[in-house]
Amino acid sequence: MGHGSSKELPATESTNSEGGSTRFSRMKQKLHLHSKDQHHPHLRRIFRRISVSRGNGSSSSSTSALKLVSAEDFAGIALLTLISADMQFKDRWLACVSLGEQTFRTNISHQTHKPVWNSEKKLMLEKNGPHLARISVFETNRVSKNKLVGYCEIDLLEFLAQDSDSDFEVFELFDPASAGKVVGRISLSCSVEDPIETEKNFARRILGIVDYNEDGQLSFSEFSDLIKAFGNQVADKKKEELFKVADKNGDGVVSMDELAELLAIQQENVPLINCCPVCGEVLEVSDKLNTLVHLSLCFDEGTGNQVMTGGFLTDKQASYGWMFKLSEWAHFSSYDVGLNSGSSASHILVFDRKTKRLVEELIDKKIVLSMRAIYQSKIGLGLMDKGAKEILQSISEKQGREMNTIESARDIPKFVEFFKDQINLAEIKYPLEHFKTFNEFFIRELKPGARTIASVEHDDVATCAADCRLMAFKSVEDSLRFWIKGRKFSIQGLLGNEIYSSAFADGTLVIFRLAPQDYHRFHSPVSGTIDKFVKIPGCLYTVNPIAVNSKYCNVFTQNKREVSIISTAHFGKVAFVAIGATMVGSITFSKKAGDHVKKGDELGYFSFGGSTVICVFEKDVIKIDEDLLANSARSLETLVTVGMSLGVATKKQTKVGMPT
Repeated sequence: MGHGSSKELPATESTNSEGGSTRFSRMKQKLHLHSKDQHHPHLRRIFRRISVSRGNGSSSSSTSALKLVSAEDFAGIALLTLISADMQFKDRWLACVSLGEQTFRTNISHQTHKPVWNSEKKLMLEKNGPHLARISVFETNRVSKNKLVGYCEIDLLEFLAQDSDSDFEVFELFDPASAGKVVGRISLSCSVEDPIETEKNFARRILGIVDYNEDGQLSFSEFSDLIKAFGNQVADKKKEELFKVADKNGDGVVSMDELAELLAIQQENVPLINCCPVCGEVLEVSDKLNTLVHLSLCFDEGTGNQVMTGGFLTDKQASYGWMFKLSEWAHFSSYDVGLNSGSSASHILVFDRKTKRLVEELIDKKIVLSMRAIYQSKIGLGLMDKGAKEILQSISEKQGREMNTIESARDIPKFVEFFKDQINLAEIKYPLEHFKTFNEFFIRELKPGARTIASVEHDDVATCAADCRLMAFKSVEDSLRFWIKGRKFSIQGLLGNEIYSSAFADGTLVIFRLAPQDYHRFHSPVSGTIDKFVKIPGCLYTVNPIAVNSKYCNVFTQNKREVSIISTAHFGKVAFVAIGATMVGSITFSKKAGDHVKKGDELGYFSFGGSTVICVFEKDVIKIDEDLLANSARSLETLVTVGMSLGVATKKQTKVGMPT
């Protein structure tokens, strides 16, 4: 769960005759020093991490490796302040700011249409990292969760670069249900802290904490406690030597300026700080700038100098009320990234590649509970084996027919309202009134130019085949380790005997999962010629991660699907598999065997329901983009759109004869 500033921990060390342990205990209380298994997960998420951290206040069981940001990529520490808002009606208001994999929230305002928060938060900005912040404003009159009323997205680097005489800027808040509709305005301020000031401020802050007699200077005993807190055993043995180095004027004490200079020199040459005294994190990389950034942000969290509450993964998690907190406490619900989010939790989180931010996938909670009951238990799958598969297929086909009736068009507004902040109406080719049935809306086309095809002139760059949640794996073995938990999944089972060849046996696997709210037309990820199509009959299991992560069924090898082979110059043969799912009436291809396709060309569409496309590349012919592989290794789906970069060919182009 999200939480605010930590409470002080009681002293755990007994007093000795010299009083050293007592002083150190007092310092630990001031710093809120945590043991290894009590790290703030939101502090650890400030840095890029390799393994998964939990959003509910606990750490993953395995040791986490942190990759600190290099100095050339660093932009600075931004101080963002949510000042106030002007809304259209009175309520008690809550605001959240989301950046990357961290979200923070303000306190709840009084009943008013002009809430004032004056809530500030320090954020680390990287030149190549997330810098698009989403500001969300919620009304808080709900029991279980609060209602999103308005939002805006701000590029913080652009905001900081603009020349303005004002101390703050006013941004319009847009209605998530109506494109372009303004529902209020919010006032923000943002500034970057100079790295030199970061260094001085840290020295000033740490001096104030270990300066027990508050004389503005460090005695040798106070200096010794500080070195001990830094976790550097070598430095601990050289305390006297370091103290003499710091005490430039030889007056027997170390001033703030002398301490700052010592930290700067030592951290750049021989690291003095091996361990953060606030969160206990081991600072493995010798990088002066990153160390000070880490320590500065940790001190802000640990000593309660920040107004906004952290520890959340998304704004939706931050907005949940006391009922959700109670369900988390009782283990009825959990909120996390990774495999558990798909297989056993009640929330599915995906990483938005465009905004570099975590978002929660919208799905009806009753459907989640029913899927968990069916796909995560032997009893549920036992029912499937006793005729429920046929019933499910019959219901799906009936639902598909109903979605083609004139009456079904009445469901379009309700559907759009439910997925209000995940369907961009401005991209759709025709207005909603144009669609005479729900299925016409479901297989909607987008306006020309709504999707940009990456490296359009370079056929050695593959692109994403759909608007979807993507998982990519170098090999089938990786996919089984991180995502697919069916006991009998294989490439041969996926493609069928007619299509399968040994070249695909240990090939690269890319899974494009389409949710109901997505644009449901799929496109070619590569340029080439379509060799053949093969239809494979099967079930209509859901393709939701809850089912894919089930060890009791094999969704991809048991579901109805249609397989095509695309011959290319750069990637050899690519298997393109369109998989049907629950409530999917049909898979329709708009191309035929022998057709030449350019990457980004439409190949076909799925009718009503969720569905999946899987592309299988031959072994070692493609280098998948690193961010996609890194997220997949965390069992975290990446939200992508048609035409985004997927990977680059590793083999030389096949020679093609010149036409006569």
